[in-house]
Formats: sequence, structure tokens, C-alpha cells
Amino acid sequence: MFTFAHLTKGGVNIMLIIPIKDGENIDRALKRYKRKFDKTGTVRQLRARTAFIKPSVKNRIKIQKAAYIQNMKDNLES
Repeated sequence: MFTFAHLTKGGVNIMLIIPIKDGENIDRALKRYKRKFDKTGTVRQLRARTAFIKPSVKNRIKIQKAAYIQNMKDNLES
């Protein structure tokens, strides 16, 4: 097993562990690592921290997302 990266989530360090089988191609292991790294949301979290978003803007975006989802559900039903 190889560990590729240290991540921090909620102040706790987390390591991504990618088990590599005998004879497995390194490209496949890297692809699995990238997929696992994307699922952790680290990059999204870092980008979100680069700029401050006012709470009113966050609420507005949240309401817009909810309206969009509701609209999609309404369109599926009819």
C-alpha cells in the first residue's frame, strides 16, 4: 500500500491510501488516486477559502439551487 497525500478535514489529518496490487499499472493507480482525491473535495474547499462570500450571497445561491432543483422535479412529474 502506498500513501500519496495528506489531507485535512475538520482539523484532522487524513491520508489517502491506495492499495496497489502486484503487477498493477501505475497509471491505473494514479487514476484511482485522482478519483479518490476528487471525492474528498479538497480542491473545492481550497477554492472556497480563497475569497470571502457574504452570508447574504450564500443564502441567495442556496435559494437559487433549491428553486432549480424544485423546477427540475416539477418538470419530471408533468
